[in-house]
Amino acid sequence: MRIWIYIFKAPRRVISISRRRQTTKLKRQLIRVKIALAQEKDETKEMLGIYRRYTIRQASPEEMKQANQQFVDVLKGLGIGVFAVLPFAPITIPIVIKLGKWVGVDILPSSFNEDNNKRTPIISDNQSPDQ
Repeated sequence: MRIWIYIFKAPRRVISISRRRQTTKLKRQLIRVKIALAQEKDETKEMLGIYRRYTIRQASPEEMKQANQQFVDVLKGLGIGVFAVLPFAPITIPIVIKLGKWVGVDILPSSFNEDNNKRTPIISDNQSPDQ
């Protein structure tokens, strides 16, 4: 009852506040996507540099492992991109992601995961972790 009174007393204010709240939430989500895409871009550039060094036999096995992991992330992004061009993409993409989590398959690239936003760098045998 109290909510109805509040809504009828100041409907413009309630609508304005809820609209601002939704806009702010959308902006935050878009910023998170922008940050994740920037991280993917940097990791992909690093991957291409490692592959370039591999062609002249200067890349270590640890670097190749990291580059191959990033290549898998690129393929995951391409897989999600296929669903983006399908009709009803705002509905199908979340369903596919949920279904993948339910089955135990990680569909999103690593930079989009909330658990590990940043990968830990690979430490070679001759380096200590505190260097």
